Amino acid sequence: MRDYVVLETRRTLRDPGFVLGGVAVPVLMYLLFTNLGEGATGVWRTGAMVGMAAYGAVGSALNTGGGVAEDRSIGWLRLLRVTPMPAHQVVIGRALTGTVTVLPAITAVLCAGGLVNGVRLAAWQWAALALLLWLGSVPFTLLGLGNGYRLTGQTTGVVNMLSNLSLAVIGGLWFPLALFPDWLRTVAAYTPANRFAELGTALATGGAPPLGGILVLTAWLSAFGGYAVLSYRRAG
Repeated sequence: MRDYVVLETRRTLRDPGFVLGGVAVPVLMYLLFTNLGEGATGVWRTGAMVGMAAYGAVGSALNTGGGVAEDRSIGWLRLLRVTPMPAHQVVIGRALTGTVTVLPAITAVLCAGGLVNGVRLAAWQWAALALLLWLGSVPFTLLGLGNGYRLTGQTTGVVNMLSNLSLAVIGGLWFPLALFPDWLRTVAAYTPANRFAELGTALATGGAPPLGGILVLTAWLSAFGGYAVLSYRRAG
């Protein structure tokens, strides 16, 4: 499985679309949102940094599903089925690939926050923030994999893009939840993207990730993991 993970990671990192959509776009959006006008405060720049790092991580994680759909079209998935690797190992291997490919997006946005926008955190906070965002991206990798195993290549790209945008907007990755109506704030609290970003926001402001958020994210991890394994078993 180790060789499989290394192979898929190299394929993903060489994709120009991954570099542009998964890394460059979140950084540009973060710098744009936090440098328009003269009202951007340190608190806003820190919160937006976490939100955009989470957005980039979600997009990169979902992008893993595009490679899976491509594998199906060229017959690579059929070859994997004749290897000794069981379904859960194939899915785990692909998920590990996804966890590696989210790191450039997270790192790029955090660097933009610290080097360009002057966000100041303790050294341990930077390290812990990157680690939490990295670990918290796993559910979205599994969602992308499930879509890739179940849908065609073109459909996977569209569904993953819509999923990324929907999760980002409803989860409050682009705009503070304080701007949302009460009913939408209630809905956002149960979305994986909102709880994902909450991990980093709590840490960046000197607190600890709330237990409720961890439980919600764990529930989504189980749901998306089951979806990915089921989709792989039914894939043609």
